[in-house]
Amino acid sequence: MELLRAALLAAALLGAAVRAEETPWGDGHPRTCFFELLSSLDNKFCRGDLEVIYPELGDVGCTYIPECRQYRQRISREWSSPRVRYPRADKGADLRAGTPGGRVLTEYVRPAPPSRSGYHRYQFRLYEQPAHEAVALSAEELMSLGAWSMERFVERFRLGSPVASTQFLTKHYGD
Repeated sequence: MELLRAALLAAALLGAAVRAEETPWGDGHPRTCFFELLSSLDNKFCRGDLEVIYPELGDVGCTYIPECRQYRQRISREWSSPRVRYPRADKGADLRAGTPGGRVLTEYVRPAPPSRSGYHRYQFRLYEQPAHEAVALSAEELMSLGAWSMERFVERFRLGSPVASTQFLTKHYGD
């Protein structure tokens, strides 16, 4: 069976702390950049080692996107789609290497939470596609620009539970 591409969804929320990186500040002094882990409640969504890798940030799974180094602005305005990697994929699979192939159902849209709206959740779910089953969006789903029901889609194609899932939270870069 082939693995179905990770689907991007959005919602809202806030969080807690962990990974740190030293970054130079304009005056030459280092500034600590904190990468916060999601709270234990939000962290439960993250399972199965699915990785979402952005340039300069690495794997952002189960974290808040930090404000330092303009990461929130860059993820919303500059960077293209992340590399999605699933180390548990079958040997030799493109998804294992982080270069998944296959048919794109919808184009990538950068995270763009509105100003003063707090944190927004961006989720990636990986499903195993049933053998010999073509998966496609309906005409209505295509026209809705991503506002279609993920639950109905999963039900329609009998995808079951995700093999792996992860999420990150970010807010408007000006907040």
